[in-house]
Amino acid sequence: MGLNIVIVVTSILVGLLVLGLALLSLRQRASEQKIKIAQETAKHLLEEAKKDAERVRKEATLEAKDEALKMRAEFERETKSRKGELGAVEKRLESREDRLQEKNKELEDREKKIKQAEKEILSLKDKLELVRDQLIQTLEKVASLSREEARQELLAKLDKELTQEMGQRIIANEEKIKKESDKRAREILATAIQRCAADHVVETTTSLVEIPSDDMKGRIIGREGRNIRAFETLTGVDLIVDDTPEAVLLSSFSPLRREIAKLTLQKLIADGRIHPARVEEMYNKAKEEVKATMMEYGEQATMETGVRGLSPILIQLLGRLHYRTSYGQNVLKHSIEMSQIAGMLATELGVNPNLAKRAALLHDIGKAVDQEVEGTHVKLGVMFAQKAGESPEVLHAMEAHHEDIEAKTIEAVIVQACDAISAARPGARRDTLEAYVKRLEKLESVAKGFAGVEKSYAIQAGREVRVIVEPRKVDDAAATKLAHDIAKKIEAELEYPGEVKVTVIRETRATDTAK
Repeated sequence: MGLNIVIVVTSILVGLLVLGLALLSLRQRASEQKIKIAQETAKHLLEEAKKDAERVRKEATLEAKDEALKMRAEFERETKSRKGELGAVEKRLESREDRLQEKNKELEDREKKIKQAEKEILSLKDKLELVRDQLIQTLEKVASLSREEARQELLAKLDKELTQEMGQRIIANEEKIKKESDKRAREILATAIQRCAADHVVETTTSLVEIPSDDMKGRIIGREGRNIRAFETLTGVDLIVDDTPEAVLLSSFSPLRREIAKLTLQKLIADGRIHPARVEEMYNKAKEEVKATMMEYGEQATMETGVRGLSPILIQLLGRLHYRTSYGQNVLKHSIEMSQIAGMLATELGVNPNLAKRAALLHDIGKAVDQEVEGTHVKLGVMFAQKAGESPEVLHAMEAHHEDIEAKTIEAVIVQACDAISAARPGARRDTLEAYVKRLEKLESVAKGFAGVEKSYAIQAGREVRVIVEPRKVDDAAATKLAHDIAKKIEAELEYPGEVKVTVIRETRATDTAK
């Protein structure tokens, strides 16, 4: 049984093997058939491709030939056209060449004529030179002058005529410029003055203080006059108690002292307790109030004029000028007015208005202390301004406003002009014309009283005396001594504000007359 199974299995395996071999043979035949078909197809495709390539090659060759024929025809047309253009250009060039040859021939003919003319001119020139030399010789014989001498004489005559004409023109131009400049200056000054409206109130030397009743007068005087004596001693002001009802007078040439005294008296009257110790206490309080008021006046002045950056000491000195007068004119109002006019003039003239306004506002600050410190208000003002750090331009304008030194800037000249304008306004100063003239006459008469003095002139509103001496009688050394002697005599005999400068001028001239 087992053997049968083995035989059956073996038979099955053999059958399967035979079947596999048959299938394998079939597959091999099919593959060979496919390969053969593929080879034939490839051969057919290759032949078709060769035929297509040959056709394309023939078509391309035909197209290239056609394109070459077209290009050749186009090239022949262009060449023909170019040949026609070149022929036309050649004809034009030939025509131009013919014309140039004609012109060249004309130029050659002209050149020959010019050379001939030059020869003729040279010949005429030689003849003219000969004639001129003969004429010069004849003139030299007639005039008895050589050629060089006649030339010099002619040049001298021409020089004289030209100098004369030049001088006349210069004089005419100077007169014209002077007229125009004077007119323009008057217009500028008039415009500046009209634009500045300032008060012209002359300060007085007395102040009126009202009191509640006449009984207060006795309390102000005090027992045996001790209150009034203490008051006048402290304030330096005269207290006048007279029959004026319900009022007393304070008299002093110093507005600052009068103001302090007025405040002191008003405080005493309001307090009601009047005795020497109380007078001193109220006096000290009044001084502090006036000091604060001076700062306010100074700051207000800087705001009115637009001057900025002043140091506190200069502002205080400006405020102090509110209590200072010059010939009855309030110095602070005078300085403010000057600053405003100076700014307008500087703007009209095209210079620095801020510098002019600053110098004009500060020009008289020395008057705030000139009654307490020795020296002129100009020197004191420059000293304080210099310590406060003001610029050299401002210091120069301040120092030159009374012509103590020569003004070297336009701003300095503007300050001088504004000072004269402000002081000369009608009603600005109390000094009358008669008193002013008398003071100038006295100054001149004092100078004329010395030997060797020929003439004397009081200038700068009596601030300077110019003395002209005879040079044969007064030498240089004597001129110095004469100036000193005149100054000492003025100090001893005359009364005047500030200082008076004495200048002695000794001039020697040599003249002669040509006949």
